Amino acid sequence: MDFNLSEDIQFLKRNVRDFIQNEVEKVAMQIEEENEIPDRIIQLSKEMGLFGLSIPEEYGGLGIDMVGKCALYEEIGATHNGYTTLIGAHTGIGTVGIVEMGNEQQKRKYLPDMASGERLGAFALTEPQAGSHATNLKTTAVKKGDKYILNGLKHYITNATRADVFTVMAVTDPEKGAKGITSFIVEKGFPGFQVGVVEKKMGLHGSHSAEVIMEDCEVPVGNVLGSEGQGYVNALKILANGRAGLAARNLGSSQHLLDLSVTFAKERVQFGKPIIEHQAVAHMLSEMAVDVEVLRSFMYRVAWMVDQGQQVIKEAAMVKLFGSEVYNRVADKALQVHGGIGYIADYPIERYYRDARITRIYEGTSEIQKNIIAGRLSKEYS
Repeated sequence: MDFNLSEDIQFLKRNVRDFIQNEVEKVAMQIEEENEIPDRIIQLSKEMGLFGLSIPEEYGGLGIDMVGKCALYEEIGATHNGYTTLIGAHTGIGTVGIVEMGNEQQKRKYLPDMASGERLGAFALTEPQAGSHATNLKTTAVKKGDKYILNGLKHYITNATRADVFTVMAVTDPEKGAKGITSFIVEKGFPGFQVGVVEKKMGLHGSHSAEVIMEDCEVPVGNVLGSEGQGYVNALKILANGRAGLAARNLGSSQHLLDLSVTFAKERVQFGKPIIEHQAVAHMLSEMAVDVEVLRSFMYRVAWMVDQGQQVIKEAAMVKLFGSEVYNRVADKALQVHGGIGYIADYPIERYYRDARITRIYEGTSEIQKNIIAGRLSKEYS
């Protein structure tokens, strides 16, 4: 395994780091308070090509491999998680389906505008009765002539308020269970499609999640992603592909929290000496550092496996599980190291503490990841 980054990726990584530190971090508190990412930051992100991380060069994207993409995600993760999620949801589950499973006509129609950031992507699977139980979908798709008519309600859809292109899972044959689910490319402007209630969340301010309502929504037959009945398999592939990227974003946030905590511990004096010299604090920092380094090694290994074309169903679940658990542990210790100031909303620690919690839930809960891992282990040992 070779995790050495090419000169091009190193150059991009430095540029992204500078952009995050000099532009996004400056407005982090503004994003938190206004629950909105400034248009200027969105425009600068477009100009840097950050919306095209997952899209091949021939369609206007950066065309980088998974190791390179995770190297950039690590930098993007080191700032406000609302911004991180806007970018990550688009470049991950919002576009990967079209890149990996779309036909040539679909790719040429949608990917160039998605790569430039002119059209954002979203992934619409979750429903009131179908989250972890993904095969329990109630959204239906009935073929009528040259269209499918979709009816149903999705919720907790990240980027729903900004997105123009949605990858939607719907039931085309209720008698076939998981094999009766089909995925569709649905545009915001299609008749019968609307965005519903915007959910108020505990964290991830600036990243908006909302209901997606389809009432006799007309979707052209040509917008079936893959083929009819492959929707559940498509969903699993899309989610698995994005899990190394999600772990990379968690790594970036965890490293940033470690940096803040070590700096604070060296400056904060109690009982006549910096608190980093107190064993209790030193041990917390050491545990944080070990978690961060193990996650870094694991994440790049899984990313490398993806680039080698290896099957990573188990490993992707493992790194998503481990990455989210590490982020939560590091955020908890960071708050403890900072003490009272860590609990104050004027400082970033409490924000990361709140934002970290969703990582154990979205794109597959920690418990679902354990089920996937156990299922693969059972097959390997049969």
